[in-house]
Amino acid sequence: MYADHLVQPWYDRVLEELPEGPVLDVHTHIGDRDSVSATVEELLTAVDAARARALVFPLSEPDGYRAANAACLDAALRSDGRLTALARVVPDEVDGLEALLDAGARGIKLHLSSDELDLADPLLEPVFAIADERRLPVVVHAGPEVDSVRETVLETCTRRPGLRMVLAHCAMSDLGRLHRHVGDVPNLFFDTSWWTPAHLMALFRLVPPGRVLAASDLPYSTPVSWLMATARCAWQAGLDRDQVASVLGGQATRLLEGREPLDLGGPPEREARAVGPFLEVASTNLLAALEAMQRGLHPEVPLTVARHACDVPSDDPDAPVLASVLRLLDLYEEHRERLQRRNGFTPGWDLLSAASVVARTPAAPLP
Repeated sequence: MYADHLVQPWYDRVLEELPEGPVLDVHTHIGDRDSVSATVEELLTAVDAARARALVFPLSEPDGYRAANAACLDAALRSDGRLTALARVVPDEVDGLEALLDAGARGIKLHLSSDELDLADPLLEPVFAIADERRLPVVVHAGPEVDSVRETVLETCTRRPGLRMVLAHCAMSDLGRLHRHVGDVPNLFFDTSWWTPAHLMALFRLVPPGRVLAASDLPYSTPVSWLMATARCAWQAGLDRDQVASVLGGQATRLLEGREPLDLGGPPEREARAVGPFLEVASTNLLAALEAMQRGLHPEVPLTVARHACDVPSDDPDAPVLASVLRLLDLYEEHRERLQRRNGFTPGWDLLSAASVVARTPAAPLP
């Protein structure tokens, strides 16, 4: 999907530096809803490009998830192990959960806003009981529109130690207060599916690396784009190679297999390298351009400002990083007219997304 083939060298370069191990994206969708869509074929192509596996569940279905869950399960069973289905659950369909799990689903997805769920709803208690008994991951949407759920999260994780709760989207609804309690609940995890590197940097600086799981949120991004971003931000934050490899799939694979998670130590004390002034100018302006592109608009002035920031003397300590940023911007100019418009995003948006991440992560390796 999108411009994965152009972003690929930045993804491949990071993987070259890591020990061999599983790569697993814990947050992808198939379906067609709310102006975005992804087919099974698109997901498989995207997963193959990342040399990864993925957890998959349906996009929003206001009429219920019985057919959509069955479609995800069928896609996983036909994927030669590349996909693993999670069952998206609403209270009216809890009675069908165990049948989906017996048929091959390996976890649960709860979307608090799209499905108007209250995490404290007693009707969800059987879901948590099943997840506790079977040691299953439970991915919970925790995006910007969600009210605080931290008290319910902490209480549920404490009372149900067998489940593995994964708060999606960097748990941005609660991270500011919740990160202080992560040590109290060893079965609480966070995924990295959000589009600004600032949220990933906050996650890696505040939460132990063994609690962070890489995620793309396809079709809102792709494994190549956002696993690259996740790895680069982990590197910049100060994680070592084994910790980065755990984030990209090692720990998630253990959870999926029902094994105990590894304790990989606490969050790093400082970033691996300072972010220079022109890197900051490039990254922040590219994020401004990206926000417009996600709404189908053109990047306009922020892209021009970012280009100017890349024009530094060759002896500037950040010159190699800015040259890599400029290469991504040149790829955008070269290919934007030929890239397919998909899901309403301005074609080439992921090239500018990658450039914003590269500018914010000077410590990570470059192609």
